[in-house]
Amino acid sequence: MKNEWKDPPAPASHNADWAAFKAAIAPVETIDEPALVKQKSRDFYWYSPVLKRQLGKHFGDLVAIPKSEEEVIKVASECAKRRIPLTVRGAGTGNYGQAMPLAGGVVLDMTSMDKIVSLDKGTLKVQPGMKLIDLEAQTLPQGWELRFHPSTRRTATIGGFIAGGSGGIGSINFGVLRDRGNVKALRVVTVEETPRIVTLVGDDAQKVVHAYGTNGIVTELEIAMARAWPWTDCVASFPDFMASVRFAQSLCEADAIVKKEVAPIAWGAAKYFKPLLGHLKEGEHIVICMIADPSLEAFKDLLAEHGGSLVYSRALADESGEIPPLYEFTWNHTTLQALKVDKTITYLQTLFPPPQHVALVEKLWKAFGDEVPMHLEFVRLGGQVACFGLQLVRYTTQERLAEIIAAHEAAGAPIFDPHTYLLEDGGMRVVDEAQYEFKRAADPHGLLNKFKMRAWDERTPTEGKWAEVNL
Repeated sequence: MKNEWKDPPAPASHNADWAAFKAAIAPVETIDEPALVKQKSRDFYWYSPVLKRQLGKHFGDLVAIPKSEEEVIKVASECAKRRIPLTVRGAGTGNYGQAMPLAGGVVLDMTSMDKIVSLDKGTLKVQPGMKLIDLEAQTLPQGWELRFHPSTRRTATIGGFIAGGSGGIGSINFGVLRDRGNVKALRVVTVEETPRIVTLVGDDAQKVVHAYGTNGIVTELEIAMARAWPWTDCVASFPDFMASVRFAQSLCEADAIVKKEVAPIAWGAAKYFKPLLGHLKEGEHIVICMIADPSLEAFKDLLAEHGGSLVYSRALADESGEIPPLYEFTWNHTTLQALKVDKTITYLQTLFPPPQHVALVEKLWKAFGDEVPMHLEFVRLGGQVACFGLQLVRYTTQERLAEIIAAHEAAGAPIFDPHTYLLEDGGMRVVDEAQYEFKRAADPHGLLNKFKMRAWDERTPTEGKWAEVNL
């Protein structure tokens, strides 16, 4: 296996004059009560038994809660002057320690910067701390919704999603955050003695998208929205798992059927969905779908053609009863639902590349069976239908987990490793040179989210070495 699951440095507290620091950044709100600081230093890293072992003792020294860009600049400046590590945080809904402060220091809680700046002709300007659910509460009445969102829609912030996420519910239509046109612009504060404000437009915005907050502090985002549809949650059931996958493929290729989510989930994973169990058929595999209301009849016809049955449906706008929105059983919420029942479960993040993705799914389904219960998320990649796997894993040992990952990669299914805190190792395991170069200019002292960007640590810049770098 290529990734050795490198351990982070030992937990450390930054030996700073915190009273002087708080005075210097006043009137920025701060928290120094240890239990609250520890709480603000956590995400869902414990999904991974590897990260649970590695990261549990790491937390910050102080939380700063800016309410404006001016206050962000104050904190960034003082951290640069005093060489204090700085970790930017949204709601802490990530899964691999993206916003956990491995070097101690300041945790910058952005959740008080939570306002929409403007919504004009489908382009939204918004502050980073706004929760996705609150964002859509304002945009939906105007006929606009997020192009796609994570399964943590009810808790995550838009800034956290852009900095730590990649795709989600809606990616079957609009791809992922890296696809041109989804993220239009970002306003970023640098971490220097005299911070600068940099606006990254178009392709340049990708220098900061999905960079874990390692190379700049986002204070405003400009994103493209989608026209809103009335959606219905549906669960389709199949006796055979591969029949469910072939149905999902056909549904995604049916361009006239408007859909937002298509997720085949094997019974070995679906059996953990306690709120849904009364509607599921014992031992059968399911496909969770979100279908636009005008397409429901066509959806049902296609389902019948593939030998499936509709076992549950409800208008997404109807939040009555004990069953949450079905997107909370998809993407990384599938793993969370399983962990509520079985604490030994962990998961993978896999790419099944088109156009052979269905055949590759079948090969690995046959190879691992219920040791790795299948959970797929169908998406658009480069204009083609493809799928990611967020399979569950019945964890036994770290060595066996490594073997499972190596077998998937040998078969041609790359793993986006969810068991590492390192930016590059959780992706394609190559350095994003544009992100690295932007860090050289925007964070010359290497204070932002220390120890998360492997390239920075391995290339080990010394004080002042990057003085020639311009934004």
